[in-house]
Amino acid sequence: MSSRAGTLGPVGLVVAGLLCQELGASFAIMLFPTVGALGMVTLRLVFSALVLMVVFRPRLAGYSRSDWMIVVAFGLTVGGMNMMFYTALDRLPLGTTVTIEVLGPLVLSVVVSRRASAWLWAVLAFAGVALLSQGGAGALDPVGVAFAAGTGVFWAAYILLSARTGARFPKLDGIAIAMVVGAVMSLPFGLLTAGSALFEPRVLLLGLAVALLSSTVPYAFELLALRRIPEATFSILMSLAPAIAALAGLVILGQSLTWIEAAAIALVIAASVGAVRSAARRRAPGPVSPAEPLA
Repeated sequence: MSSRAGTLGPVGLVVAGLLCQELGASFAIMLFPTVGALGMVTLRLVFSALVLMVVFRPRLAGYSRSDWMIVVAFGLTVGGMNMMFYTALDRLPLGTTVTIEVLGPLVLSVVVSRRASAWLWAVLAFAGVALLSQGGAGALDPVGVAFAAGTGVFWAAYILLSARTGARFPKLDGIAIAMVVGAVMSLPFGLLTAGSALFEPRVLLLGLAVALLSSTVPYAFELLALRRIPEATFSILMSLAPAIAALAGLVILGQSLTWIEAAAIALVIAASVGAVRSAARRRAPGPVSPAEPLA
C-alpha cells in the first residue's frame, strides 16, 4: 500500500507535465491567426532558448569540432521538429497530430528492441492511424498528415541526437545551446510570415506562456518524476500523450472526437505501451519509448 502511494506523486508530475504541454500547444493554436504557425515556432523557441540560457548558463569553451557538429545538428532537429509540428497543427486537430507524430519514436523503439515480434506493435500503431483517417470527421488534410509524419521522423532523430549531445555536454548545456540554434534557424521564417505582429505585447506574453508550458515546466516535472520511478514506467505514462492531447483539443479548442477516432488513438497508445514493455524486458540500449521531447 505504501509503495503504491509512493508512486502517486511522480505519476501526478508526469501527467501534469503532459497537461501543461498540451495546454501550451492549445494556446499556440490560438495565436495562429495573429502570427501564423511559423511565427509561433519562433516565439516558442526564442523564449525557450532565453530561459534555458539564463537558468543553466552553459559553458561554451573547451569543445571539439565534432562536439559542435553534434549540438548544431541537434539544434537544427529541434527547429525542424517544431516547424513541422506547428504547421501540422495548423491543418489537423491537436489529438490527431500528436497521434501521428508518435509513430516516429515508436518505430525507433521497435528497431532498438531488435525483436521481430516487436514489429507487431508498429503494425498496430499504423492500423490505429489508418483508422484515424476514417474517423468520420471528414478526410484528414494530406499536407497536415505529411507534416505530422515529418514531425515523427524529426522526433526520432531528436531522441538519438539528444543522447549523443548529453554524452558530450554536461548537465543541460547541450539542450540550451541546441535551443539557441533552433531559435536562430526559425527566426527568419517567423519574421517573414508574421512581421511586426511578433513584437506586440500580448503576442510576446502569450509566446512566453507557450514556451514555459510546452518546455520549461514539463521538463522540470519530468526530471523530478524520473528520480522516483523507473524509466520504463515513465515511458509508459508518456505514451498517454495522444489521449491527453485529444482531451486538451476537446476542452480548450472544441475539437470533438468520434468514437472511431477515439478507438484509433487507443490503438496507438496500446501499441506505444506494448513497445515500451517489449523493449524494457530486453533492456536494449538507447531509447525505449516515445518520450515527449523538451522542444
